[in-house]
Amino acid sequence: MATWFVTGASRGLGAEVARAAVAGGDNVVVAVRSPDRIPEDLKNADNVLAVALDVTDNDSIPGAVQAAVDRFGGIDVLVNNAGRGLLGALEEISDAEARSLFDLNVFGLINVTRSVLPVMRRQGSGKLVHIGSRSGFEGEPGVSMYSASKFAVAGVSEALSVEMAPFGIQSMVVEPGVFRTDFLDASSLSVAAQRISDYDGTPAHVTLDWIDQANHAQLGDPIKGAALIVEVAGGEKLPTHLYLGRDTLERLEVKLQRIQDDLAPWREKSAATAHDDAV
Repeated sequence: MATWFVTGASRGLGAEVARAAVAGGDNVVVAVRSPDRIPEDLKNADNVLAVALDVTDNDSIPGAVQAAVDRFGGIDVLVNNAGRGLLGALEEISDAEARSLFDLNVFGLINVTRSVLPVMRRQGSGKLVHIGSRSGFEGEPGVSMYSASKFAVAGVSEALSVEMAPFGIQSMVVEPGVFRTDFLDASSLSVAAQRISDYDGTPAHVTLDWIDQANHAQLGDPIKGAALIVEVAGGEKLPTHLYLGRDTLERLEVKLQRIQDDLAPWREKSAATAHDDAV
């Protein structure tokens, strides 16, 4: 029986991951800003502990982690799921909006991970599962700041996969495409307060127009996606990246081709920038 610690678990993919882990007989700590918003099926489960946690409030994180340890004796799987989106052309996004996004998507993740790592190091084992995004390997118009935050999540996760290996701790970033959750609702997605009409009809604002059509009609099934996350996390070895969803796989192929196209004409000149006496 493993113990999971899932942030942002009151709804969406986080709640489905918690449900899948509970269904598998594991203990689950659901860490949410408002425990009264936890779904009843999770709230009433014997092997679930609800803790109040706003990941942007760094002072509250150690108490939530300690509550998990006090109840279940440790933490085997940390799922950093808490996060939100931000739409708008880069020029439209204010400094305050960008910093607020990074406080949640990046620094909140870092601070929760930092608090859980001592528990896992004492155990000599643990798995870190960071929920990134398809936008974390391919920057997309209209979501530049969100993409930047998820690129950061991928970078942190990759580094941790090497840093923590001597302690028996693994790290994986999950990169989902569009899943049929409420992520595109106003509760999870912000739009830059400023709108510059020059961008109307350009890719940055086409994304804005797409949201209304796509909301609650997304391709991915969050129940199936969560089941795969739990299956992979329950295995012996985590992949460094879990590419999740048909659209993610399609965009990954585009990204890989773009890398090859960018590399080919400049490979030799790039290599030639080394010192002549370099070995």
